[in-house]
Amino acid sequence: MMNSDIAKKAPVAQSPVFAIVVGEHSGDTLGAGLMTSLLKRFPDAKFIGIGGPKMLALGFESLFDMEELSVMGIFEVLGRLRRLFHVKDTLVEHFSANRPDVFIGIDAPDFNLRVELPLKVQGIKTVHYVSPSVWAWRQKRIFNIAKATNMVLSLLPFEKSFYDQHKVPCTFVGHPLADDIPLISDKTTARTELSLPQKSKILALMPGSRGGELSRLVAPFLQTAQQLFTEDDSLIFVAPMISDKRAAQFNQLKREIAPDLPVQVIINKTQQVMAASDCLLTASGTVTLEAALIKRPMIICYKFNVITYIIAKLMVKLQWFSLPNLLANKTLVPELLQQDVCVEKILPLVKERLYQDQSALDQAFMTIHQSLKQNASEESADAVIRLLPENFSPVIQKVTE
Repeated sequence: MMNSDIAKKAPVAQSPVFAIVVGEHSGDTLGAGLMTSLLKRFPDAKFIGIGGPKMLALGFESLFDMEELSVMGIFEVLGRLRRLFHVKDTLVEHFSANRPDVFIGIDAPDFNLRVELPLKVQGIKTVHYVSPSVWAWRQKRIFNIAKATNMVLSLLPFEKSFYDQHKVPCTFVGHPLADDIPLISDKTTARTELSLPQKSKILALMPGSRGGELSRLVAPFLQTAQQLFTEDDSLIFVAPMISDKRAAQFNQLKREIAPDLPVQVIINKTQQVMAASDCLLTASGTVTLEAALIKRPMIICYKFNVITYIIAKLMVKLQWFSLPNLLANKTLVPELLQQDVCVEKILPLVKERLYQDQSALDQAFMTIHQSLKQNASEESADAVIRLLPENFSPVIQKVTE
């Protein structure tokens, strides 16, 4: 809920105010990295907007819970539209009255661009961190992005080329995950840290971080695991969950679908679980990039609400929907969408990746890792600082040099 006691004093020159809005856990990770880098330059900087737990731990002041924006899909958004407009209008009103030095919308483009536009019109510098997929669908959105932002920070190299073609300011910063995740993720160490057996085959069940994703993917994931366990009862199944709330949802669904299947639920240690595993059965999203950087074989699945899927199928013209395949510009990992997310399709793909050599895939993942390892949080902080008002010129000059 909004804090009515937020100070309305203008920031002093030495203590800039950065407004940041994120809508999900991957954005929270990006926001925390950016905050950490900005705090190196401005130890007394203030951060306010909508943030997640990692940002809150760094002193971020959140006007609304991040879950307010954690909704995906056209049909799903329609059910929350009135509330989303209320949150948007409240943020615009607040930042118009209490002007930040820079506003940074992290991902969530359909929401954040609507906040950025009226703020930019008022002369507030705006940054959009994580390019919307304009190169994939609704390409004319780039003109709205140009109107709403002073700078786009792109995580992927091919995105900047698209912006350059349209003469829209864009800085390729790389991906913070590529900086944070080591080039080699040791499986033995990860298993020791999680108290998992060293010699067993381990399959990670990763049905997503949103409630809607879990409700659609847990059943086919558990049914596949049940069949695998029937054929090989030495298999170990682990399910990393982003929070206690998602763990409770997963456990409830498991009781209904596969009550006797042994699955170890591990909270808030997703990367460690991936490193400890031999194969991942995962929802689409940023987690697939994490998996590629950790260099584990995966089967990527996604199911939309039916209406959302029909509309998306008409609008999106991509050969792949997962980041590993898009970055490689070829099929590195299998993708299953909508009705193909079923035991009959998933099972043979999991077996193949659990028991076959994956060295060629590892090398392809290493190439992706090296291309994205650009010290992203520092690069992003430098790009934001260049947009600060002139009274911060000593720091701006230092960054420019």
